[in-house]
Amino acid sequence: MKKEQTMKYSSSSSASSSYYYYFFKERCLNKGRLPPFFMSFLLLTVIFILFILYSTTPLTPIPNQALSRNLRLPVIKPPPNLPRKGKPIIFHPPLQGYDDGISKCDLSKGHWIPDLHGSLYTNSSCTTIPDSKNCFHHGRSDRDFLNWRWKPDQCNLPRFDPKAFLDFVKGKTLGFVGDSVARNHMESLLCLLSKVETPEDEYKDSEDRKRIWYFPKHDFTLMILWSRYLVSAEERMVNGSGSGNFNLHLHKIDEWSKDLPLLDYVIISAAHWFFRPIFIHNSTGIVGCVYCNTPNVKDYGVGFTLKLAFRSALNHINNCKTCKVRVTLVRTFSPAHFEDGAWNTGGRCNRTSPLGESEINLGTTEWELRSMQMEEIEKANIKGAKVGRRFGALDITRAMLMRPDGHPNEFWGNKWMKGYNDCVHWCLPGPVDVWNDFMMAVLRREASFVS
Repeated sequence: MKKEQTMKYSSSSSASSSYYYYFFKERCLNKGRLPPFFMSFLLLTVIFILFILYSTTPLTPIPNQALSRNLRLPVIKPPPNLPRKGKPIIFHPPLQGYDDGISKCDLSKGHWIPDLHGSLYTNSSCTTIPDSKNCFHHGRSDRDFLNWRWKPDQCNLPRFDPKAFLDFVKGKTLGFVGDSVARNHMESLLCLLSKVETPEDEYKDSEDRKRIWYFPKHDFTLMILWSRYLVSAEERMVNGSGSGNFNLHLHKIDEWSKDLPLLDYVIISAAHWFFRPIFIHNSTGIVGCVYCNTPNVKDYGVGFTLKLAFRSALNHINNCKTCKVRVTLVRTFSPAHFEDGAWNTGGRCNRTSPLGESEINLGTTEWELRSMQMEEIEKANIKGAKVGRRFGALDITRAMLMRPDGHPNEFWGNKWMKGYNDCVHWCLPGPVDVWNDFMMAVLRREASFVS
């Protein structure tokens, strides 16, 4: 009876298969020794019988359409832009927490969602926060503006990982080029990286416009190269005093160009200084102006002048024969949020929470300037492809249009300009920290195209 029970598999077993199973079982039990090849044959046969017994319609033919639809072989592509034979292949290490979807995602379109994790640092833990951005130190009491995270519509944007970033830029030099808002971004990055390694304050010029920080454990150098307009400019003097009007030389690059050969990565930006009276020069002399109201001199407007300045700067990077820079990221226009007046007429920014997407206006000058910057990035990429350089966008304009709550407002220790509110720069910590989330994702994406 026991032998009969061991022969049974299930109600779906066929008689012939039971017979073969019983036959082989008896052979194994009754024979003292079996040749090794016979044991292998026995094992394969049992596996095949089990497959037949427990598979659903294993011998049903598969239609050709199903084969072509469901059984496609994966296409294995080589890494893009491999160097020519004989040159070493250098691959950037992956950044933790990133998936392939981030490379195809439009990071600029999204909304702010609550995030109770808050900032990765505080105004107490980061000792390099400048006094004018230390809003809590100067009396700001609300903290809800720290508890928001940018969520792109098409993907998830990982939070900045300082350890992964330092591993990625190990042995490299990254430079920020631009005005005080560019410095604001660099100061945010410095606070985040200081969570992993305390940097050495390596250099500061007499006007604190050029600053160099060094991270010895990662052999990483971080620089800020201050520039109002990216191209050469000087203030017009009247009776020995500054007039507030500037001469802008589109055919000459500003002082930052001297340090460009040292940089592996460049984060470049400019905008707010272009809203002042400007006289535009090329190699032949004055060719136009902005807000000049001068007879026989054409006013080209802020946007046109900004576009030409960026074109000159990005062309210089592409044409630099002694430069090793491979990736340049343009940070798009960072909007100001003055309400109830301008910066010099009592304007303020005292909101405490973000705006919704339906509350912002994409028909403003800020969005126009952002669009012009994006056009220049595309043009630079076409030229850069011929010399192995990449240009990308830190497209933060839409996200920051929704953050009128992130500025210092009155809490900036304004000892130089008493009574004026700062609705241009950003509190540290604050919404500006998300620029590094953007930077980490975009830098990784653009670096993957070059070696």
